[in-house]
Amino acid sequence: MSIFLKLNGYEVLEAADGYEAVEVAIEQTPDLILMDLAMPVLDGVYSTRAIRDNEGLSDVPIVCVTAYGAFYNDRARAAGCTDVLEKPIDFGKLDQLIQQHITD
Repeated sequence: MSIFLKLNGYEVLEAADGYEAVEVAIEQTPDLILMDLAMPVLDGVYSTRAIRDNEGLSDVPIVCVTAYGAFYNDRARAAGCTDVLEKPIDFGKLDQLIQQHITD
């Protein structure tokens, strides 16, 4: 996913775990966050909640990326995810979601 984004001209910030994802988001204030649900230290649901609790990040679109299918869809949205994208990644759909959320 990172390679796809870079090849399409996006600046990519990465985090090794959910805790680092929250730290990077707070430090960098990205235009969009692609949040994996299955991460070490702090999972994507808790990371999303922590990001949403930060006043400066409350409006940043967060797209949940998950291999769990619809099973976590409601949990992800309840945590504050704007959209859900299932793995394996459909890169056409990913590009559409990015365009939709960064131009809103």
